[in-house]
Amino acid sequence: QVQLVESGGGLVQAGGSLSVSCSASGITVNSATMGWYRQAPGKQRELVAVINSDGNTNYVDSVKGRFTISRDNAKNTVYLQMNSLKPEDTAVYYCNAYKWLRNYWGQGTQVTVSS
Repeated sequence: QVQLVESGGGLVQAGGSLSVSCSASGITVNSATMGWYRQAPGKQRELVAVINSDGNTNYVDSVKGRFTISRDNAKNTVYLQMNSLKPEDTAVYYCNAYKWLRNYWGQGTQVTVSS
Protein backbone atom coordinates (compact mmCIF):
# COMPACT_ATOMS: atom_id res chain seq x y z
CA GLN A 1 0.00 0.00 0.00
CA VAL A 2 1.50 3.27 -1.14
CA GLN A 3 1.22 6.25 1.19
CA LEU A 4 2.53 9.76 0.59
CA VAL A 5 2.43 12.19 3.48
CA GLU A 6 3.20 15.85 2.90
CA SER A 7 4.33 18.25 5.56
CA GLY A 8 5.89 21.67 5.89
CA GLY A 9 3.31 23.97 4.37
CA GLY A 10 2.34 27.21 6.00
CA LEU A 11 2.12 30.97 5.71
CA VAL A 12 5.04 33.03 4.45
CA GLN A 13 5.52 36.57 3.21
CA ALA A 14 6.28 37.31 -0.40
CA GLY A 15 9.99 36.93 -1.06
CA GLY A 16 10.35 34.34 1.66
CA SER A 17 11.20 30.65 1.54
CA LEU A 18 9.47 27.46 2.51
CA SER A 19 10.21 23.79 2.15
CA VAL A 20 7.65 21.02 1.87
CA SER A 21 8.36 17.33 2.33
CA CYS A 22 6.78 14.13 1.09
CA SER A 23 7.45 11.03 3.12
CA ALA A 24 6.74 7.85 1.17
CA SER A 25 5.93 4.31 2.22
CA GLY A 26 5.10 1.31 0.06
CA ILE A 27 7.23 2.76 -2.72
CA THR A 28 10.86 3.81 -2.97
CA VAL A 29 11.25 7.37 -4.17
CA ASN A 30 14.32 6.59 -6.28
CA SER A 31 12.45 3.92 -8.25
CA ALA A 32 9.51 6.10 -9.26
CA THR A 33 8.87 9.41 -10.93
CA MET A 34 8.10 11.75 -8.08
CA GLY A 35 6.43 15.08 -8.56
CA TRP A 36 4.95 18.07 -6.84
CA TYR A 37 1.68 19.47 -8.11
CA ARG A 38 -0.31 22.43 -6.88
CA GLN A 39 -3.89 23.56 -7.10
CA ALA A 40 -5.02 27.10 -6.42
CA PRO A 41 -8.68 27.93 -5.74
CA GLY A 42 -10.70 27.86 -8.95
CA LYS A 43 -7.78 26.55 -10.99
CA GLN A 44 -6.73 23.19 -12.34
CA ARG A 45 -4.05 21.17 -10.68
CA GLU A 46 -0.70 21.81 -12.34
CA LEU A 47 2.64 20.05 -12.31
CA VAL A 48 5.27 22.16 -10.55
CA ALA A 49 8.35 19.95 -10.46
CA VAL A 50 9.32 16.37 -11.15
CA ILE A 51 12.29 14.12 -10.48
CA ASN A 52 12.62 10.77 -12.19
CA SER A 53 14.38 7.60 -11.10
CA ASP A 54 17.58 8.76 -12.81
CA GLY A 55 17.53 11.97 -10.78
CA ASN A 56 16.66 14.19 -13.71
CA THR A 57 14.48 17.14 -12.80
CA ASN A 58 12.06 19.38 -14.63
CA TYR A 59 10.07 22.44 -13.62
CA VAL A 60 7.17 24.48 -14.83
CA ASP A 61 8.46 27.76 -16.27
CA SER A 62 6.88 29.89 -13.56
CA VAL A 63 9.06 28.34 -10.82
CA LYS A 64 12.34 27.79 -12.65
CA GLY A 65 15.21 29.31 -10.73
CA ARG A 66 13.11 29.60 -7.56
CA PHE A 67 12.06 26.05 -6.69
CA THR A 68 14.21 22.95 -6.29
CA ILE A 69 12.99 19.37 -6.09
CA SER A 70 15.22 16.82 -4.41
CA ARG A 71 15.07 13.47 -2.69
CA ASP A 72 16.73 11.72 0.20
CA ASN A 73 16.85 8.02 -0.60
CA ALA A 74 17.82 7.04 2.95
CA LYS A 75 14.75 8.81 4.33
CA ASN A 76 12.60 7.84 1.35
CA THR A 77 11.48 11.45 1.18
CA VAL A 78 11.08 14.02 -1.57
CA TYR A 79 11.42 17.73 -0.93
CA LEU A 80 10.42 20.93 -2.66
CA GLN A 81 12.47 23.95 -1.63
CA MET A 82 10.65 27.13 -2.57
CA ASN A 83 12.50 30.46 -2.60
CA SER A 84 11.49 33.96 -3.64
CA LEU A 85 7.87 33.02 -3.11
CA LYS A 86 5.14 35.06 -4.75
CA PRO A 87 1.45 35.43 -3.86
CA GLU A 88 0.61 33.50 -7.03
CA ASP A 89 2.41 30.47 -5.55
CA THR A 90 -0.41 30.18 -3.04
CA ALA A 91 -2.01 26.76 -3.46
CA VAL A 92 -2.42 23.32 -2.00
CA TYR A 93 0.71 21.38 -2.87
CA TYR A 94 0.36 17.68 -3.57
CA CYS A 95 3.00 14.99 -3.74
CA ASN A 96 2.66 12.50 -6.58
CA ALA A 97 4.32 9.20 -7.35
CA TYR A 98 4.05 7.52 -10.75
CA LYS A 99 4.98 3.85 -10.94
CA TRP A 100 3.43 0.61 -12.16
CA LEU A 101 1.36 2.70 -14.59
CA ARG A 102 -0.44 4.27 -11.65
CA ASN A 103 -0.55 7.64 -9.96
CA TYR A 104 -0.46 7.93 -6.20
CA TRP A 105 -1.30 11.13 -4.33
CA GLY A 106 -0.75 12.61 -0.94
CA GLN A 107 -3.40 14.54 0.94
CA GLY A 108 -1.84 17.92 0.17
CA THR A 109 -0.39 20.73 2.23
CA GLN A 110 -1.44 24.38 2.09
CA VAL A 111 1.11 27.02 1.13
CA THR A 112 -0.03 30.62 1.49
CA VAL A 113 2.11 33.55 0.39
CA SER A 114 1.03 36.94 1.64
CA SER A 115 1.81 40.15 -0.26
